[in-house]
Amino acid sequence: MRAIQVREFGGPEVLVYEEVPDPVAGPGQVVVGLTVADVIYLDTLLRGGWGQDFFPRRLPYVPGGGGAGRVLSVGEGVDPGWVGRRVVARTSTGYAEQIVATVEETVEVPEGLGAREAAAVLHDGVTALNLARVAGIEKGEWVLVTAAAGGAGSLLVQLAREAGARVVAAARGERKLALARELGAEVTVDYSQQGWERRVREAAGGAGVDLVFDGAGGDLGRAAFEAAARAGRFVTYGTAGGGFADIDPRAAEERQVRVTNALEAGPPAQAIVRELLTRALALAAEGRIRPAIGATYPLDQARDAHTSLAERSTVGKSLLLI
Repeated sequence: MRAIQVREFGGPEVLVYEEVPDPVAGPGQVVVGLTVADVIYLDTLLRGGWGQDFFPRRLPYVPGGGGAGRVLSVGEGVDPGWVGRRVVARTSTGYAEQIVATVEETVEVPEGLGAREAAAVLHDGVTALNLARVAGIEKGEWVLVTAAAGGAGSLLVQLAREAGARVVAAARGERKLALARELGAEVTVDYSQQGWERRVREAAGGAGVDLVFDGAGGDLGRAAFEAAARAGRFVTYGTAGGGFADIDPRAAEERQVRVTNALEAGPPAQAIVRELLTRALALAAEGRIRPAIGATYPLDQARDAHTSLAERSTVGKSLLLI
Protein backbone atom coordinates (compact mmCIF):
# COMPACT_ATOMS: atom_id res chain seq x y z
CA MET A 1 0.00 0.00 0.00
CA ARG A 2 0.98 3.66 -0.27
CA ALA A 3 1.64 5.85 2.75
CA ILE A 4 3.47 8.94 3.93
CA GLN A 5 6.59 8.24 5.98
CA VAL A 6 8.78 10.44 8.17
CA ARG A 7 12.34 9.08 8.33
CA GLU A 8 13.87 12.17 9.94
CA PHE A 9 12.45 15.14 11.80
CA GLY A 10 12.27 18.36 9.82
CA GLY A 11 10.13 20.51 7.55
CA PRO A 12 7.35 19.41 5.19
CA GLU A 13 9.98 17.98 2.83
CA VAL A 14 10.51 15.00 5.19
CA LEU A 15 6.99 13.76 4.34
CA VAL A 16 7.75 11.07 1.76
CA TYR A 17 5.06 9.24 -0.27
CA GLU A 18 6.17 5.64 -0.72
CA GLU A 19 5.23 1.97 -0.78
CA VAL A 20 5.04 0.22 2.62
CA PRO A 21 3.85 -3.26 3.66
CA ASP A 22 0.12 -3.81 4.09
CA PRO A 23 -0.88 -3.92 7.77
CA VAL A 24 -2.20 -7.14 9.35
CA ALA A 25 -4.74 -7.18 12.17
CA GLY A 26 -3.55 -8.81 15.36
CA PRO A 27 -5.72 -10.06 18.23
CA GLY A 28 -8.41 -7.50 19.08
CA GLN A 29 -7.59 -5.39 16.03
CA VAL A 30 -9.15 -4.41 12.70
CA VAL A 31 -7.66 -3.19 9.43
CA VAL A 32 -9.40 -0.08 8.11
CA GLY A 33 -9.17 0.97 4.47
CA LEU A 34 -9.14 4.76 4.77
CA THR A 35 -10.94 7.12 2.43
CA VAL A 36 -10.17 10.25 4.47
CA ALA A 37 -7.29 10.90 6.88
CA ASP A 38 -7.44 13.52 9.60
CA VAL A 39 -4.82 16.30 9.65
CA ILE A 40 -4.26 18.51 12.71
CA TYR A 41 -1.74 21.23 13.49
CA LEU A 42 -0.09 18.98 16.06
CA ASP A 43 1.02 16.72 13.19
CA THR A 44 3.23 19.53 11.87
CA LEU A 45 4.91 20.01 15.24
CA LEU A 46 5.55 16.30 15.77
CA ARG A 47 7.05 16.06 12.27
CA GLY A 48 9.58 18.67 13.35
CA GLY A 49 10.53 16.75 16.50
CA TRP A 50 8.53 18.82 19.00
CA GLY A 51 6.65 17.28 21.92
CA GLN A 52 8.52 14.03 22.46
CA ASP A 53 7.70 14.22 26.19
CA PHE A 54 3.97 14.48 25.45
CA PHE A 55 3.63 12.60 22.14
CA PRO A 56 6.69 10.39 21.54
CA ARG A 57 7.37 9.37 17.93
CA ARG A 58 10.03 6.83 16.95
CA LEU A 59 11.54 7.15 13.48
CA PRO A 60 10.55 6.11 10.91
CA TYR A 61 6.83 6.61 11.39
CA VAL A 62 3.64 7.23 9.44
CA PRO A 63 2.19 10.53 10.71
CA GLY A 64 -1.42 11.26 11.52
CA GLY A 65 -3.95 10.03 14.00
CA GLY A 66 -6.50 8.01 12.07
CA GLY A 67 -9.37 8.70 9.73
CA ALA A 68 -12.58 7.39 8.21
CA GLY A 69 -13.16 4.37 5.97
CA ARG A 70 -14.37 0.77 6.01
CA VAL A 71 -13.18 -2.26 7.95
CA LEU A 72 -11.37 -4.61 5.57
CA SER A 73 -10.43 -7.45 7.93
CA VAL A 74 -10.40 -8.39 11.60
CA GLY A 75 -7.96 -10.15 13.88
CA GLU A 76 -8.40 -12.96 16.37
CA GLY A 77 -11.21 -12.43 18.86
CA VAL A 78 -12.96 -9.72 16.84
CA ASP A 79 -16.54 -10.13 15.63
CA PRO A 80 -16.42 -10.73 11.83
CA GLY A 81 -19.50 -8.52 11.61
CA TRP A 82 -17.14 -5.52 11.72
CA VAL A 83 -16.03 -6.24 8.15
CA GLY A 84 -17.59 -3.75 5.74
CA ARG A 85 -18.75 -1.29 8.38
CA ARG A 86 -18.19 2.44 7.89
CA VAL A 87 -16.02 3.55 10.79
CA VAL A 88 -13.63 6.11 12.15
CA ALA A 89 -10.46 4.88 13.81
CA ARG A 90 -8.38 7.06 16.12
CA THR A 91 -4.82 5.75 16.28
CA SER A 92 -1.22 6.96 16.33
CA THR A 93 -0.92 6.81 12.53
CA GLY A 94 -3.11 7.80 9.62
CA TYR A 95 -1.50 9.10 6.44
CA ALA A 96 -1.90 5.75 4.67
CA GLU A 97 -4.27 3.72 2.52
CA GLN A 98 -4.77 1.24 5.37
CA ILE A 99 -4.26 1.39 9.12
CA VAL A 100 -4.57 -1.01 12.05
CA ALA A 101 -6.67 -0.07 15.06
CA THR A 102 -7.99 -1.84 18.11
CA VAL A 103 -11.73 -2.34 18.40
CA GLU A 104 -11.69 0.17 21.28
CA GLU A 105 -10.17 2.77 18.94
CA THR A 106 -12.85 2.17 16.29
CA VAL A 107 -16.34 3.70 16.25
CA GLU A 108 -19.07 3.12 13.68
CA VAL A 109 -20.13 6.18 11.68
CA PRO A 110 -23.82 7.10 12.10
CA GLU A 111 -26.14 6.75 9.12
CA GLY A 112 -26.23 9.88 6.98
CA LEU A 113 -22.87 11.29 8.07
CA GLY A 114 -20.27 11.56 5.32
CA ALA A 115 -16.72 10.23 5.61
CA ARG A 116 -15.20 13.72 5.41
CA GLU A 117 -17.39 15.07 8.20
CA ALA A 118 -16.70 11.98 10.31
CA ALA A 119 -12.94 12.33 9.88
CA ALA A 120 -13.17 16.05 10.64
CA VAL A 121 -14.49 15.42 14.17
CA LEU A 122 -12.15 12.49 14.88
CA HIS A 123 -9.75 14.62 16.92
CA ASP A 124 -11.16 18.13 16.91
CA GLY A 125 -14.62 16.97 17.97
CA VAL A 126 -13.16 15.02 20.87
CA THR A 127 -10.93 17.96 21.80
CA ALA A 128 -13.75 20.51 21.69
CA LEU A 129 -16.16 18.36 23.69
CA ASN A 130 -13.49 17.56 26.26
CA LEU A 131 -12.58 21.24 26.64
CA ALA A 132 -16.24 22.16 27.04
CA ARG A 133 -16.57 19.43 29.67
CA VAL A 134 -13.49 20.62 31.57
CA ALA A 135 -14.47 24.29 31.46
CA GLY A 136 -18.20 23.97 32.10
CA ILE A 137 -19.71 26.55 29.72
CA GLU A 138 -22.55 28.44 31.38
CA LYS A 139 -25.56 30.14 29.82
CA GLY A 140 -25.19 33.89 29.38
CA GLU A 141 -21.47 34.12 30.09
CA TRP A 142 -18.93 35.65 27.73
CA VAL A 143 -16.58 33.14 26.12
CA LEU A 144 -13.46 33.97 24.10
CA VAL A 145 -12.33 31.40 21.54
CA THR A 146 -8.92 32.00 19.97
CA ALA A 147 -7.87 30.22 16.77
CA ALA A 148 -11.62 30.31 16.20
CA ALA A 149 -11.44 29.27 12.55
CA GLY A 150 -9.41 26.14 13.24
CA GLY A 151 -10.76 22.62 13.52
CA ALA A 152 -11.32 22.59 17.28
CA GLY A 153 -11.91 26.34 17.62
CA SER A 154 -14.72 26.40 15.07
CA LEU A 155 -16.46 23.59 16.95
CA LEU A 156 -15.98 25.37 20.29
CA VAL A 157 -17.71 28.45 18.86
CA GLN A 158 -20.71 26.27 18.03
CA LEU A 159 -20.72 24.39 21.35
CA ALA A 160 -20.53 27.64 23.32
CA ARG A 161 -23.43 29.11 21.33
CA GLU A 162 -25.48 25.95 21.84
CA ALA A 163 -24.84 26.24 25.59
CA GLY A 164 -26.27 29.76 25.53
CA ALA A 165 -22.98 31.64 25.92
CA ARG A 166 -22.04 34.87 24.14
CA VAL A 167 -19.01 34.21 21.97
CA VAL A 168 -16.08 36.45 21.06
CA ALA A 169 -14.04 34.77 18.31
CA ALA A 170 -10.42 35.76 17.72
CA ALA A 171 -8.55 34.81 14.55
CA ARG A 172 -6.22 36.26 11.94
CA GLY A 173 -7.73 37.89 8.86
CA GLU A 174 -11.22 38.60 7.57
CA ARG A 175 -11.73 35.19 5.91
CA LYS A 176 -11.34 33.43 9.25
CA LEU A 177 -13.42 36.00 11.12
CA ALA A 178 -16.22 35.65 8.56
CA LEU A 179 -16.29 31.89 9.20
CA ALA A 180 -16.51 32.48 12.95
CA ARG A 181 -19.47 34.83 12.48
CA GLU A 182 -21.14 32.29 10.22
CA LEU A 183 -20.80 29.69 12.98
CA GLY A 184 -22.41 31.93 15.59
CA ALA A 185 -19.80 34.26 17.09
CA GLU A 186 -21.41 37.46 18.34
CA VAL A 187 -18.18 39.47 18.21
CA THR A 188 -15.03 38.87 16.14
CA VAL A 189 -11.57 40.32 16.76
CA ASP A 190 -8.48 40.13 14.56
CA TYR A 191 -5.60 39.17 16.83
CA SER A 192 -2.99 40.29 14.31
CA GLN A 193 -3.86 43.84 15.38
CA GLN A 194 -2.11 45.37 18.38
CA GLY A 195 -4.23 45.70 21.51
CA TRP A 196 -6.78 43.12 20.38
CA GLU A 197 -7.18 41.79 23.92
CA ARG A 198 -8.45 45.21 25.06
CA ARG A 199 -11.15 45.07 22.39
CA VAL A 200 -12.19 41.67 23.71
CA ARG A 201 -12.56 43.07 27.24
CA GLU A 202 -14.55 46.03 25.92
CA ALA A 203 -16.87 43.73 23.96
CA ALA A 204 -17.61 41.84 27.17
CA GLY A 205 -18.55 45.00 29.05
CA GLY A 206 -15.11 46.11 30.16
CA ALA A 207 -14.44 43.55 32.86
CA GLY A 208 -13.29 40.83 30.48
CA VAL A 209 -14.64 37.45 29.48
CA ASP A 210 -15.71 34.74 31.91
CA LEU A 211 -14.00 31.93 30.00
CA VAL A 212 -11.10 31.74 27.54
CA PHE A 213 -10.42 28.81 25.25
CA ASP A 214 -6.84 29.38 24.09
CA GLY A 215 -6.24 27.47 20.89
CA ALA A 216 -3.23 29.58 19.90
CA GLY A 217 -0.69 29.24 22.71
CA GLY A 218 2.56 31.21 22.89
CA ASP A 219 2.38 35.02 22.92
CA LEU A 220 -1.20 35.02 21.63
CA GLY A 221 -2.23 32.76 24.50
CA ARG A 222 -0.61 35.07 27.04
CA ALA A 223 -2.42 38.04 25.49
CA ALA A 224 -5.70 36.09 25.63
CA PHE A 225 -5.13 35.57 29.36
CA GLU A 226 -5.23 39.36 29.76
CA ALA A 227 -8.78 39.33 28.34
CA ALA A 228 -10.04 37.08 31.15
CA ALA A 229 -12.15 38.69 33.85
CA ARG A 230 -11.27 38.46 37.52
CA ALA A 231 -12.25 35.01 38.85
CA GLY A 232 -12.59 33.77 35.27
CA ARG A 233 -11.37 30.53 33.70
CA PHE A 234 -8.55 30.12 31.20
CA VAL A 235 -8.26 26.81 29.35
CA THR A 236 -5.23 26.46 27.08
CA TYR A 237 -4.71 23.68 24.57
CA GLY A 238 -3.09 25.37 21.57
CA THR A 239 0.48 25.15 20.36
CA ALA A 240 0.24 27.15 17.13
CA GLY A 241 2.38 29.85 18.75
CA GLY A 242 5.26 27.39 19.14
CA GLY A 243 4.21 25.99 22.51
CA PHE A 244 1.61 26.21 25.25
CA ALA A 245 0.80 29.59 26.77
CA ASP A 246 3.06 30.00 29.80
CA ILE A 247 0.89 31.85 32.32
CA ASP A 248 2.56 33.37 35.40
CA PRO A 249 1.02 31.54 38.41
CA ARG A 250 1.30 34.70 40.50
CA ALA A 251 -0.67 36.73 37.97
CA ALA A 252 -3.35 34.03 37.85
CA GLU A 253 -3.55 33.89 41.65
CA GLU A 254 -3.72 37.67 41.98
CA ARG A 255 -6.69 37.84 39.58
CA GLN A 256 -8.15 34.54 40.84
CA VAL A 257 -8.20 33.14 37.30
CA ARG A 258 -8.33 29.36 37.16
CA VAL A 259 -5.76 28.23 34.58
CA THR A 260 -6.01 24.76 33.04
CA ASN A 261 -3.61 23.23 30.53
CA ALA A 262 -5.91 20.68 28.94
CA LEU A 263 -3.10 18.70 27.27
CA GLU A 264 -0.46 18.76 29.99
CA ALA A 265 -1.53 15.41 31.44
CA GLY A 266 -1.72 13.81 27.99
CA PRO A 267 -4.83 12.57 26.18
CA PRO A 268 -7.94 11.49 28.13
CA ALA A 269 -8.42 7.83 28.98
CA GLN A 270 -9.47 5.63 26.07
CA ALA A 271 -12.97 5.11 27.49
CA ILE A 272 -13.52 8.88 27.71
CA VAL A 273 -12.15 9.41 24.18
CA ARG A 274 -14.52 6.78 22.80
CA GLU A 275 -17.49 8.33 24.62
CA LEU A 276 -16.63 11.83 23.37
CA LEU A 277 -16.01 10.62 19.81
CA THR A 278 -19.33 8.80 19.73
CA ARG A 279 -21.06 11.95 20.91
CA ALA A 280 -19.21 14.16 18.40
CA LEU A 281 -20.27 11.88 15.55
CA ALA A 282 -23.87 11.93 16.76
CA LEU A 283 -23.92 15.75 17.05
CA ALA A 284 -22.50 16.06 13.54
CA ALA A 285 -25.03 13.57 12.16
CA GLU A 286 -27.84 15.55 13.80
CA GLY A 287 -26.51 18.82 12.36
CA ARG A 288 -25.96 20.32 15.81
CA ILE A 289 -22.29 20.88 15.04
CA ARG A 290 -20.83 21.41 11.59
CA PRO A 291 -17.15 20.79 10.99
CA ALA A 292 -15.83 23.56 8.77
CA ILE A 293 -13.80 21.68 6.16
CA GLY A 294 -11.65 24.30 4.47
CA ALA A 295 -9.01 22.31 2.59
CA THR A 296 -8.62 18.80 1.16
CA TYR A 297 -5.52 17.27 -0.42
CA PRO A 298 -4.65 13.97 -2.09
CA LEU A 299 -2.54 11.74 0.14
CA ASP A 300 0.58 12.36 -1.94
CA GLN A 301 0.24 16.12 -1.30
CA ALA A 302 0.51 15.90 2.48
CA ARG A 303 3.44 18.32 2.30
CA ASP A 304 1.10 21.00 0.95
CA ALA A 305 -1.34 20.40 3.79
CA HIS A 306 1.41 20.86 6.37
CA THR A 307 2.79 23.95 4.65
CA SER A 308 -0.63 25.59 4.58
CA LEU A 309 -1.19 24.87 8.27
CA ALA A 310 2.24 26.20 9.21
CA GLU A 311 1.63 29.39 7.21
CA ARG A 312 -1.77 29.87 8.92
CA SER A 313 -3.41 30.10 5.50
CA THR A 314 -5.90 27.27 6.09
CA VAL A 315 -9.42 28.37 6.99
CA GLY A 316 -11.21 25.58 8.80
CA LYS A 317 -10.33 21.88 8.81
CA SER A 318 -7.71 20.13 6.63
CA LEU A 319 -8.12 16.54 5.40
CA LEU A 320 -6.24 14.09 3.19
CA LEU A 321 -8.35 12.26 0.60
CA ILE A 322 -7.24 8.70 -0.12
